[in-house]
Amino acid sequence: MKDKTIDYVLRTTWLAVMKMYNEEAAKFGTTMATGFALLSIDPENGTPSTSLGPKMGMEATSLSRTLKSMEEKGLITRHPNPVDGRSVLIHLTDFGKEKRAYSREKVLTFNETIRKHVTDEKMKHFYEVAELINNMISNKNIYNQKENSHK
Repeated sequence: MKDKTIDYVLRTTWLAVMKMYNEEAAKFGTTMATGFALLSIDPENGTPSTSLGPKMGMEATSLSRTLKSMEEKGLITRHPNPVDGRSVLIHLTDFGKEKRAYSREKVLTFNETIRKHVTDEKMKHFYEVAELINNMISNKNIYNQKENSHK
């Protein structure tokens, strides 16, 4: 493991998690992206479509395709936002709430299973390292933007 770069470990681990979730979702004719979207939508009040992309870390084009598919499957409905007429609220249907509960169960099972095999201290360090990486990237501390703009 010492020869592997941090980004390699992150990428291959995330790809394995995605594959696992997609295999599980495929049993029910859906995808991990749909499950993630279901979990990101407020089941009571709905969620503005404009906040879903950033919440999920998804590009607008991919999110649009996912939402269109979810609407066609009867998982969501779209309604004008009464607070801001320019945006749309995404609401879960009863069927969407049912599938959301299933997605939540799968995520919780994954988390519980990992936590059974990793000490609390190691989990704390895992979260600390992930937060550090995210903060360094957000604050542009990895690559100096001024240096790269001249190349």
